[in-house]
Amino acid sequence: MNELIIELTEISPRDFFGNQNENIELLKKYFPKLKIVARGNKIKVYGDEEMLEEFDRRFDMITTHFAKYNKIDENAIERLLTSDTQEEIQSSAASGEVLVHGVSGRLIKAQTVNQRKLVDAIMKNDMVFAIGPAGTGKTYTGVAMAVKALKEKQVRRIILTRPAVEAGENLGFLPGDLKEKLDPYMQPLYDALRDMIAPEKLDKYIEDGTIQIAPMAFMRGRTLDNAFVILDEAQNTTHAQMKMFLTRMGKNAKFLLTGDPGQIDLPRRVISGLKEAILILKNVEGIKIIYLDDKDVIRHKLVKKVIEAYKDIEHQNQY
Repeated sequence: MNELIIELTEISPRDFFGNQNENIELLKKYFPKLKIVARGNKIKVYGDEEMLEEFDRRFDMITTHFAKYNKIDENAIERLLTSDTQEEIQSSAASGEVLVHGVSGRLIKAQTVNQRKLVDAIMKNDMVFAIGPAGTGKTYTGVAMAVKALKEKQVRRIILTRPAVEAGENLGFLPGDLKEKLDPYMQPLYDALRDMIAPEKLDKYIEDGTIQIAPMAFMRGRTLDNAFVILDEAQNTTHAQMKMFLTRMGKNAKFLLTGDPGQIDLPRRVISGLKEAILILKNVEGIKIIYLDDKDVIRHKLVKKVIEAYKDIEHQNQY
């Protein structure tokens, strides 16, 4: 039996191994044919030579990730252990950079392969569709790119919009004026902005119209130029709404449309404008479609398991 000894020299074993060695336990799960023993700052691995070489290569990727981000979690380890190609393992120089220096020194950057692809797509195209399930960072990455463009004076304003589809609730029964009724629908967009822009500055931007957060109906009749425009929850647009939105594009504009075709809240028999647009526009030059999946989920580890469970039952219901 062959032996591989790895010594952690510039990394805290306690932080790297995780609570009760949970990260080591995860490695054991992915390499069941190897015997892995962690003691002190050393990891000893026993097994077949070819398998040890693969373990050594993957482990080096994990330690490199830890050194870069000063943290590692189950999602990151799983992504690094299941990446199939070198492209998936290495980020491009441009998209791996910090996108925005957020509030309290927070560094906002793309954290997964597909998020980096999304960053690259936005850099190179004026219209991008980001398609994927909940928690994959579609909106958050998009808002970061919008804030980056505003700070670098590539655009003069940011416009964030969502279709105000009532997912089992009724707007008419909510208290307050129109803004107060609609703000709950826009809350994820406010949350992302608050991570990236100081409160006083954000309030000023919203007050003077530099940042506009409005329901999709407010887009009708406008020409959106010199702007970074994000349509969030685009799966809940109708054919007419989607066509109206796409034709608002003005000069020097970036359009990002995010959505999850698996979470449509439209009435039955109403075709999703997002699903239709993807089919119609998939071969149009200058438009890029990026697909994110459960490997990109960066919320609680249970979110990925929820997505997988629902995917299984939804697949069964197709038959």
